[in-house]
Amino acid sequence: MTEILQTDRAAIKAEFVRERGYWRPWTETLLREHPAFLRAYARYAGHPARRGPLSERMVELIYIALDASGSHLFEPGLRTHMTRALDLGVRPAELFDVLHLVAAQGLDGVTQAAALLAEECGLAPDSGHACGDALSALRALDPDYAAAVHEFLALHGPGDGLSAAEKCLLRVALAACFTAHHPEALRQHLREGLRFGLQRAELLQAIQLGAHLAVHGTALGAQVYASLTPPHTAPAATNP
Repeated sequence: MTEILQTDRAAIKAEFVRERGYWRPWTETLLREHPAFLRAYARYAGHPARRGPLSERMVELIYIALDASGSHLFEPGLRTHMTRALDLGVRPAELFDVLHLVAAQGLDGVTQAAALLAEECGLAPDSGHACGDALSALRALDPDYAAAVHEFLALHGPGDGLSAAEKCLLRVALAACFTAHHPEALRQHLREGLRFGLQRAELLQAIQLGAHLAVHGTALGAQVYASLTPPHTAPAATNP
């Protein structure tokens, strides 16, 4: 295997920071132990973030939703992306719209489970609402709870927040992410997004951004490895 020189490592670090916008102790460990992985990861993760049609602002809002999600709760990433979002001029009302959507994510499982329960119990969906209405089964089973859910979902933010299409993109990202993958909710959100006029490439980018959460497991492993091994000094540059 060809040895990667110190000059190559410096270039890999620069590329990683350019593509991902941060540098952490775990990336330093990987730069020392497996620099080729770090370079490949930067290119893979950086592709949708930097080359998709969504604005940098929207990308950061999606990352905030994914890191804050109850299925992930990754504070370091949340701090990184919220800081960047604030630097980009994102307003508090927009951030709290994101966090509202995060709080509502758990309802995807409730509505699907309620639909199964209603079906098994032979309850007909509420005929007064459109076919495919996610709350239809809940209305048949527990109308008061369904009303409370509707009120919670319809709640307006504390100011000028996100547009309906932007909220839809965030719902797509949350439902598509492997940490809480929900195909039925995802299908509903994709259909809604297309009705809003969102482009296929925009929806795809929202889907792609969720894959990068998996590297947090790599980061944890690299940190544990570093804590269990003696401190390393950087290898001296050599000729190939």
